[in-house]
Amino acid sequence: MDKYDHRPTHQDTRERILATGEGLILGSGFSALGLSEILAAAAVPKGSFYHYFQSKEGFGVAMLERYFADYLQRTHVLFSDPQLTVRERLLSYFRQWQLQAESSGCHKLCLAVKLAAEVSDLSEPMREALSVGMRNIMSQIADAIRTGQADGSLSNQAEAQDLAESLYGLWVGASLLTKVKLDLRPLTLAYRQTEALLEGPPASVQT
Repeated sequence: MDKYDHRPTHQDTRERILATGEGLILGSGFSALGLSEILAAAAVPKGSFYHYFQSKEGFGVAMLERYFADYLQRTHVLFSDPQLTVRERLLSYFRQWQLQAESSGCHKLCLAVKLAAEVSDLSEPMREALSVGMRNIMSQIADAIRTGQADGSLSNQAEAQDLAESLYGLWVGASLLTKVKLDLRPLTLAYRQTEALLEGPPASVQT
């Protein structure tokens, strides 16, 4: 292609469909969203959709894979911030989760939390994509905890993977309660509990 030819590429079209679909699903959910709505919002013909995705379910799997890849990349940057201690990085991660709910008046959940309950019984491929993505997030949190335990900034009394899974489960549950109750208190309590769980090493006994 000529370097001055700025016509959309096939990859641009696929990305536009995925990005548009994600935005719509965050608002209305997966099951309620019709293919015609995605096509109209993305301004692409039906043939283009089926060129990239065999079905709406296949689109859902690709959308989740894209979402988790971007999510993990952003989290990696945060967890590698040399200006913050490991504890500060982890608390910043969960604080951002809390702020997202606050900024949307409890209405906006991350895509993974929003779809976890909705599609797990409806689509095995999408359930598996969610499972893999969430498992990778918990592994990333666990790696950060191990780093903090190794450098002495976090207590090593809890096994890192167990603590990561407990924290992630705590926040997924708190997010769902916040959505149902339209009340930020579950996330506020989750943050307080997170601060307690991510404690530093015990103070040295003074003699």
